[in-house]
Amino acid sequence: MLSYERLSKKPLLFKSFTGLTINEFDDIYEREIVKRYKKHEIKRLSKRDNRKRSIGAGRHFKRDLKDRFVMLLVYYRLYITYTLAGFLFDLDQSNICRDIQKIGGLVRACIPIPQKIYPITKRLKMPAEEVEQYFPGFLSFIDCTEQQIPRPIDKEKRKMYYSGKKKRHTVKNQLMVNNRGFIIHKTDHHKKGKKHDYDVYKKDHPVTPKQVVNVIDLGYLGIEKDFPEQLSALPCKKKRNQDLSPEEKEQNNSHSIKRMVIEHTICRLKKYMIMSDVFRNRLRKYNNVSQT
Repeated sequence: MLSYERLSKKPLLFKSFTGLTINEFDDIYEREIVKRYKKHEIKRLSKRDNRKRSIGAGRHFKRDLKDRFVMLLVYYRLYITYTLAGFLFDLDQSNICRDIQKIGGLVRACIPIPQKIYPITKRLKMPAEEVEQYFPGFLSFIDCTEQQIPRPIDKEKRKMYYSGKKKRHTVKNQLMVNNRGFIIHKTDHHKKGKKHDYDVYKKDHPVTPKQVVNVIDLGYLGIEKDFPEQLSALPCKKKRNQDLSPEEKEQNNSHSIKRMVIEHTICRLKKYMIMSDVFRNRLRKYNNVSQT
Protein backbone atom coordinates (compact mmCIF):
# COMPACT_ATOMS: atom_id res chain seq x y z
CA MET A 1 0.00 0.00 0.00
CA LEU A 2 1.39 3.41 -0.99
CA SER A 3 1.69 5.96 1.83
CA TYR A 4 3.83 8.85 3.02
CA GLU A 5 5.62 6.62 5.50
CA ARG A 6 6.57 4.13 2.80
CA LEU A 7 7.53 6.66 0.10
CA SER A 8 9.56 8.89 2.45
CA LYS A 9 12.01 6.04 3.01
CA LYS A 10 13.10 6.39 -0.63
CA PRO A 11 13.78 10.08 -1.44
CA LEU A 12 14.34 9.54 -5.17
CA LEU A 13 11.06 7.68 -5.55
CA PHE A 14 9.29 10.29 -3.44
CA LYS A 15 10.31 13.08 -5.83
CA SER A 16 9.53 10.97 -8.89
CA PHE A 17 6.04 10.19 -7.58
CA THR A 18 5.12 13.63 -6.19
CA GLY A 19 7.36 16.20 -7.90
CA LEU A 20 8.55 17.49 -4.50
CA THR A 21 11.46 16.61 -2.27
CA ILE A 22 10.63 15.30 1.20
CA ASN A 23 11.74 18.60 2.77
CA GLU A 24 9.57 20.64 0.38
CA PHE A 25 6.59 18.40 1.08
CA ASP A 26 7.05 18.57 4.86
CA ASP A 27 7.46 22.36 4.75
CA ILE A 28 4.19 22.90 2.84
CA TYR A 29 2.36 20.34 4.94
CA GLU A 30 3.45 21.59 8.38
CA ARG A 31 3.54 25.31 7.62
CA GLU A 32 0.31 25.64 5.64
CA ILE A 33 -1.93 22.59 5.24
CA VAL A 34 -2.08 21.44 8.86
CA LYS A 35 -2.82 24.98 10.10
CA ARG A 36 -5.60 25.63 7.59
CA TYR A 37 -7.20 22.20 7.46
CA LYS A 38 -9.68 22.62 10.31
CA LYS A 39 -11.05 25.96 9.07
CA HIS A 40 -11.20 24.63 5.52
CA GLU A 41 -13.27 21.61 6.59
CA ILE A 42 -15.65 23.71 8.70
CA LYS A 43 -16.19 26.08 5.76
CA ARG A 44 -16.70 23.17 3.34
CA LEU A 45 -19.17 21.36 5.58
CA SER A 46 -21.11 24.53 6.44
CA LYS A 47 -22.26 25.15 2.87
CA ARG A 48 -25.33 22.91 3.20
CA ASP A 49 -28.31 24.88 4.49
CA ASN A 50 -30.43 21.82 5.29
CA ARG A 51 -27.76 19.97 7.25
CA LYS A 52 -29.34 17.85 10.04
CA ARG A 53 -26.26 16.42 11.74
CA SER A 54 -23.55 18.49 13.38
CA ILE A 55 -20.26 19.07 11.56
CA GLY A 56 -17.97 16.08 11.95
CA ALA A 57 -20.76 13.52 12.29
CA GLY A 58 -20.71 12.38 8.65
CA ARG A 59 -18.54 9.87 6.85
CA HIS A 60 -14.86 10.14 7.71
CA PHE A 61 -11.91 9.84 5.32
CA LYS A 62 -10.22 6.44 5.30
CA ARG A 63 -6.70 7.88 4.95
CA ASP A 64 -5.13 10.62 7.05
CA LEU A 65 -4.45 14.15 5.76
CA LYS A 66 -0.80 13.56 4.90
CA ASP A 67 -1.55 10.47 2.82
CA ARG A 68 -4.34 12.32 1.00
CA PHE A 69 -1.92 15.12 0.15
CA VAL A 70 0.49 12.51 -1.22
CA MET A 71 -2.41 10.99 -3.16
CA LEU A 72 -3.21 14.33 -4.82
CA LEU A 73 0.42 14.91 -5.84
CA VAL A 74 0.85 11.37 -7.18
CA TYR A 75 -2.33 11.74 -9.23
CA TYR A 76 -1.24 15.11 -10.69
CA ARG A 77 2.34 13.97 -11.27
CA LEU A 78 1.63 10.59 -12.92
CA TYR A 79 -1.98 11.20 -14.05
CA ILE A 80 -2.93 7.60 -13.45
CA THR A 81 -6.53 6.39 -13.55
CA TYR A 82 -8.66 6.35 -10.41
CA THR A 83 -8.70 2.55 -10.65
CA LEU A 84 -4.91 2.31 -10.50
CA ALA A 85 -4.71 4.97 -7.78
CA GLY A 86 -7.24 2.97 -5.76
CA PHE A 87 -5.08 -0.13 -6.10
CA LEU A 88 -1.94 1.76 -5.00
CA PHE A 89 -3.60 3.41 -1.99
CA ASP A 90 -5.87 0.48 -1.12
CA LEU A 91 -9.08 2.45 -1.68
CA ASP A 92 -12.11 2.26 -3.91
CA GLN A 93 -11.88 4.53 -6.97
CA SER A 94 -14.88 6.53 -5.71
CA ASN A 95 -12.91 7.29 -2.53
CA ILE A 96 -9.95 8.41 -4.63
CA CYS A 97 -12.16 10.79 -6.61
CA ARG A 98 -13.74 12.19 -3.44
CA ASP A 99 -10.47 12.59 -1.53
CA ILE A 100 -8.68 14.36 -4.39
CA GLN A 101 -11.61 16.70 -4.96
CA LYS A 102 -11.96 17.65 -1.29
CA ILE A 103 -8.28 18.32 -0.62
CA GLY A 104 -7.72 20.18 -3.90
CA GLY A 105 -9.39 23.35 -2.59
CA LEU A 106 -7.23 23.29 0.55
CA VAL A 107 -4.02 22.97 -1.48
CA ARG A 108 -5.04 25.91 -3.69
CA ALA A 109 -5.59 27.98 -0.54
CA CYS A 110 -2.11 27.14 0.75
CA ILE A 111 0.08 27.83 -2.27
CA PRO A 112 0.79 31.16 -4.07
CA ILE A 113 -1.39 30.57 -7.13
CA PRO A 114 -1.55 33.28 -9.87
CA GLN A 115 -5.11 34.22 -8.91
CA LYS A 116 -3.77 35.52 -5.59
CA ILE A 117 -0.59 37.20 -6.87
CA TYR A 118 -1.95 39.01 -9.93
CA PRO A 119 -4.37 41.38 -8.12
CA ILE A 120 -1.36 42.73 -6.20
CA THR A 121 0.98 43.11 -9.17
CA LYS A 122 -1.46 44.81 -11.56
CA ARG A 123 -1.63 47.97 -9.47
CA LEU A 124 -0.20 50.65 -11.75
CA LYS A 125 0.95 52.99 -8.95
CA MET A 126 3.10 50.50 -7.07
CA PRO A 127 6.37 51.85 -5.61
CA ALA A 128 9.43 50.90 -7.64
CA GLU A 129 10.78 48.77 -4.78
CA GLU A 130 7.57 46.73 -4.63
CA VAL A 131 7.48 46.38 -8.42
CA GLU A 132 11.02 44.98 -8.44
CA GLN A 133 10.06 42.55 -5.69
CA TYR A 134 7.55 40.89 -8.03
CA PHE A 135 9.36 41.69 -11.31
CA PRO A 136 13.15 41.44 -10.80
CA GLY A 137 14.91 43.49 -13.44
CA PHE A 138 11.50 45.02 -14.32
CA LEU A 139 10.89 42.19 -16.80
CA SER A 140 7.95 39.88 -17.41
CA PHE A 141 7.67 37.05 -19.94
CA ILE A 142 4.46 36.03 -21.72
CA ASP A 143 3.72 32.95 -23.81
CA CYS A 144 0.95 30.47 -24.60
CA THR A 145 0.86 26.70 -24.28
CA GLU A 146 -1.59 24.09 -25.54
CA GLN A 147 -2.82 20.80 -24.10
CA GLN A 148 -4.60 18.04 -25.94
CA ILE A 149 -8.14 17.01 -25.02
CA PRO A 150 -10.19 13.99 -26.20
CA ARG A 151 -11.87 14.39 -29.58
CA PRO A 152 -15.29 15.98 -28.92
CA ILE A 153 -18.35 14.05 -30.06
CA ASP A 154 -20.23 17.16 -31.19
CA LYS A 155 -19.26 18.36 -34.69
CA GLU A 156 -19.30 22.06 -33.77
CA LYS A 157 -17.11 21.46 -30.74
CA ARG A 158 -14.65 19.51 -32.89
CA LYS A 159 -14.26 22.58 -35.10
CA MET A 160 -13.98 24.85 -32.09
CA TYR A 161 -11.24 22.89 -30.32
CA TYR A 162 -9.20 21.78 -33.33
CA SER A 163 -5.70 23.24 -33.49
CA GLY A 164 -4.13 23.41 -36.93
CA LYS A 165 -0.72 23.84 -35.34
CA LYS A 166 -0.92 20.70 -33.20
CA LYS A 167 -3.17 18.74 -35.62
CA ARG A 168 -5.37 17.66 -32.73
CA HIS A 169 -8.04 19.05 -30.38
CA THR A 170 -6.58 21.30 -27.68
CA VAL A 171 -7.22 24.02 -25.13
CA LYS A 172 -4.86 26.99 -24.80
CA ASN A 173 -3.49 28.82 -21.75
CA GLN A 174 -1.47 32.02 -21.52
CA LEU A 175 1.14 32.51 -18.79
CA MET A 176 3.06 35.51 -17.52
CA VAL A 177 6.14 34.78 -15.40
CA ASN A 178 8.83 36.92 -13.81
CA ASN A 179 12.59 36.64 -14.13
CA ARG A 180 12.71 33.88 -11.49
CA GLY A 181 10.12 31.67 -13.15
CA PHE A 182 7.23 32.45 -10.76
CA ILE A 183 3.84 32.52 -12.49
CA ILE A 184 2.27 35.93 -11.94
CA HIS A 185 -0.76 35.59 -14.23
CA LYS A 186 -2.54 32.71 -15.91
CA THR A 187 -5.65 32.91 -18.05
CA ASP A 188 -8.50 30.45 -17.86
CA HIS A 189 -8.33 27.91 -20.66
CA HIS A 190 -9.56 29.12 -24.02
CA LYS A 191 -11.96 26.76 -25.73
CA LYS A 192 -10.70 27.47 -29.22
CA GLY A 193 -7.48 25.52 -29.70
CA LYS A 194 -7.10 27.17 -33.10
CA LYS A 195 -7.09 30.62 -31.48
CA HIS A 196 -3.88 32.57 -32.16
CA ASP A 197 -1.62 33.57 -29.25
CA TYR A 198 -2.16 37.26 -29.91
CA ASP A 199 -5.94 36.80 -30.04
CA VAL A 200 -5.75 35.26 -26.57
CA TYR A 201 -3.69 38.24 -25.38
CA LYS A 202 -6.11 40.80 -26.85
CA LYS A 203 -9.05 39.14 -25.10
CA ASP A 204 -7.36 38.58 -21.73
CA HIS A 205 -4.05 40.41 -21.40
CA PRO A 206 -2.32 40.91 -18.05
CA VAL A 207 -1.82 44.49 -16.86
CA THR A 208 1.64 45.28 -15.51
CA PRO A 209 3.10 48.41 -13.85
CA LYS A 210 4.42 50.98 -16.34
CA GLN A 211 8.08 50.20 -15.47
CA VAL A 212 7.78 46.53 -16.48
CA VAL A 213 8.77 45.37 -19.99
CA ASN A 214 6.85 42.42 -21.42
CA VAL A 215 9.30 40.15 -23.27
CA ILE A 216 7.39 38.23 -25.97
CA ASP A 217 7.95 36.38 -29.25
CA LEU A 218 6.79 37.12 -32.80
CA GLY A 219 3.47 35.43 -32.08
CA TYR A 220 2.49 38.73 -30.46
CA LEU A 221 3.43 40.93 -33.42
CA GLY A 222 1.33 44.10 -33.36
CA ILE A 223 1.25 44.45 -29.58
CA GLU A 224 3.31 47.67 -29.58
CA LYS A 225 0.77 49.35 -31.87
CA ASP A 226 -2.37 48.04 -30.15
CA PHE A 227 -1.14 48.43 -26.54
CA PRO A 228 1.26 51.41 -26.50
CA GLU A 229 0.75 51.87 -22.72
CA GLN A 230 2.44 48.50 -22.08
CA LEU A 231 6.21 48.34 -22.63
CA SER A 232 7.01 45.39 -24.89
CA ALA A 233 10.14 43.80 -26.33
CA LEU A 234 9.92 41.68 -29.51
CA PRO A 235 12.63 40.03 -31.63
CA CYS A 236 13.46 41.42 -35.06
CA LYS A 237 11.34 39.96 -37.86
CA LYS A 238 13.02 38.87 -41.04
CA LYS A 239 11.72 40.75 -44.10
CA ARG A 240 10.89 39.03 -47.34
CA ASN A 241 13.96 38.33 -49.52
CA GLN A 242 16.18 40.09 -47.00
CA ASP A 243 18.45 38.56 -44.35
CA LEU A 244 18.83 39.92 -40.84
CA SER A 245 21.95 41.96 -40.14
CA PRO A 246 24.56 40.57 -37.70
CA GLU A 247 23.38 43.10 -35.10
CA GLU A 248 19.76 41.95 -35.49
CA LYS A 249 20.78 38.29 -35.23
CA GLU A 250 22.72 39.04 -32.06
CA GLN A 251 19.73 40.95 -30.68
CA ASN A 252 17.42 38.01 -31.44
CA ASN A 253 19.82 35.59 -29.81
CA SER A 254 19.94 37.72 -26.66
CA HIS A 255 16.14 37.96 -26.72
CA SER A 256 15.80 34.16 -26.95
CA ILE A 257 18.18 33.66 -24.04
CA LYS A 258 16.08 35.98 -21.87
CA ARG A 259 12.88 34.13 -22.80
CA MET A 260 14.27 30.76 -21.72
CA VAL A 261 12.82 31.39 -18.27
CA ILE A 262 9.22 31.05 -19.48
CA GLU A 263 10.08 27.98 -21.57
CA HIS A 264 11.58 26.36 -18.47
CA THR A 265 8.49 27.30 -16.44
CA ILE A 266 6.18 25.65 -18.99
CA CYS A 267 8.49 22.62 -18.93
CA ARG A 268 8.18 22.40 -15.12
CA LEU A 269 4.39 22.51 -15.41
CA LYS A 270 4.34 19.75 -18.00
CA LYS A 271 6.41 17.45 -15.81
CA TYR A 272 3.09 16.91 -14.05
CA MET A 273 1.41 14.57 -16.50
CA ILE A 274 -2.02 16.00 -15.80
CA MET A 275 -0.80 19.15 -17.61
CA SER A 276 0.92 17.40 -20.55
CA ASP A 277 -1.05 14.24 -21.25
CA VAL A 278 -4.50 14.19 -22.85
CA PHE A 279 -6.76 15.85 -20.25
CA ARG A 280 -9.27 13.12 -19.41
CA ASN A 281 -11.21 14.97 -16.70
CA ARG A 282 -14.16 17.23 -17.37
CA LEU A 283 -13.12 20.59 -18.83
CA ARG A 284 -15.04 22.47 -16.15
CA LYS A 285 -12.37 21.21 -13.72
CA TYR A 286 -9.47 22.28 -15.92
CA ASN A 287 -8.94 25.77 -14.50
CA ASN A 288 -8.82 24.55 -10.89
CA VAL A 289 -6.38 21.78 -11.76
CA SER A 290 -4.08 24.01 -13.81
CA GLN A 291 -4.05 26.74 -11.14
CA THR A 292 -2.96 24.23 -8.49
